[in-house]
Amino acid sequence: MAETSVREAIFLNGSLMRHVTRMSLTTSIGLMAIFAVDFVDMVFISMLGNDALAAAVGYAGTLLFFTNAINIGLSISAGALVARELGAGQPEQARNYASSVAVIGLILGLIVSTLVLLNISFLLSLLGAEGEVLRLATRYVSIILPTMWVMSIAMASMAVLRAHGDARRSMMATIYGGVVNAVLDPILIFGVGLGLDGAAIASVIARVCMLAAALWPALRVHQAFARPSMRQVVQDIRPVRAIAIPAVLTNVATPIGNAIVVREIAQYGTDAVAGMAVIGRLLPVAFSVIFALSGAIGPIIGQNYGAEKFDRVRTAYLAGIKFTAIYVLGMAAILFLLRAPIADLFAAQGETRTLIYLFCGPLALASFFNGVIFVANASFNNLGHPVYSTWINWGRHTVGTWIFATIGSSLAGASGVLLGQAFGGVIFAVISWGLVMRVVSGLQRTQTAEPFADQNRIHSLFGRRGW
Repeated sequence: MAETSVREAIFLNGSLMRHVTRMSLTTSIGLMAIFAVDFVDMVFISMLGNDALAAAVGYAGTLLFFTNAINIGLSISAGALVARELGAGQPEQARNYASSVAVIGLILGLIVSTLVLLNISFLLSLLGAEGEVLRLATRYVSIILPTMWVMSIAMASMAVLRAHGDARRSMMATIYGGVVNAVLDPILIFGVGLGLDGAAIASVIARVCMLAAALWPALRVHQAFARPSMRQVVQDIRPVRAIAIPAVLTNVATPIGNAIVVREIAQYGTDAVAGMAVIGRLLPVAFSVIFALSGAIGPIIGQNYGAEKFDRVRTAYLAGIKFTAIYVLGMAAILFLLRAPIADLFAAQGETRTLIYLFCGPLALASFFNGVIFVANASFNNLGHPVYSTWINWGRHTVGTWIFATIGSSLAGASGVLLGQAFGGVIFAVISWGLVMRVVSGLQRTQTAEPFADQNRIHSLFGRRGW
């Protein structure tokens, strides 16, 4: 292994628990910045006093989520492939993969955004937007969507930074973008008087800022991108696609599960829906560290997988589970102690208060099983089995949500819906655990049977020559 690759593959040595903790905490700060900016955005728009504006942002956000799922899939692919090659002592191939994903993101960003813009009114109408709300949502999306390619390269750059173990610079790119957005929002919305257009323009400028803040250190500090080559891009399409497509499908499953729960909750009235809305705001704040764990542990597993250190792969996975358990227990205790003040903060009464108390008790503890699924999905993406992530997530958010939420609803009303959803998560967490152990055990058996096998065996799992 070359000296530079040893230096770059920093997760091959040292305490895996320390690596997991540092990467997770750092990545979660970046996620918190995104959640905070989204919240501030909605506050400023609500201050304009027009309900249609908030509704338009809601519809626009739904449409933008599906386009952003493509960027998420590509970033997961970039992180997995780059980490794997760094661990295997192939830094040049790692740079090739990083550049290929960036070019693919640029091309797809231009194509997809153009297609969506050409059919934007039709797509927003399918989501239920009409009249003034449709007009406003169309304008909002029309300003932001052309920068889809900017966000694609920015997210790929941040994933590449994490693959190199540089979670701090990846985090700072997100924070810089969030600060720019938060500062420009009131200036453009109120100071310049652009209203909703101002919010959209602030988001565009923030995306450009994130791109610069992520791409610059990736190029200057880590030399993480090779000179773009269409020939190299064509050669790398298959391994990139093999991870990116399942990752996109995995992310799309989440809103489907949320829609099922909202539909079941809605039959219990506005108090129940309000309780769900409060939980939706509390969840990302309280458990952003767990949400970040998937992106944080991936590079650790990927580097050790590339280096064929399968014992460390297993240990890293178990370290992720242990970290999840410790964090969830601590946060659940805090939420339980603060359940009354939290409910009072939202002036919650009746069913709303009941659901908040439920979240600050059993549901908070059940977040452990969501964390297990997140860690498992990251493991599958980095061990050459991204389709497992797709099946786990779709199962979790369809059958695993609908059946148990319906049963819970019939047994315990609105609270039963959320408990049923959590129980489905337990089942699929156990399934994902078993699958990860099976994959890692298979790798270890192969290594024992073929002690002198070269890196081609590893590369074939990712399909460098095709899936």
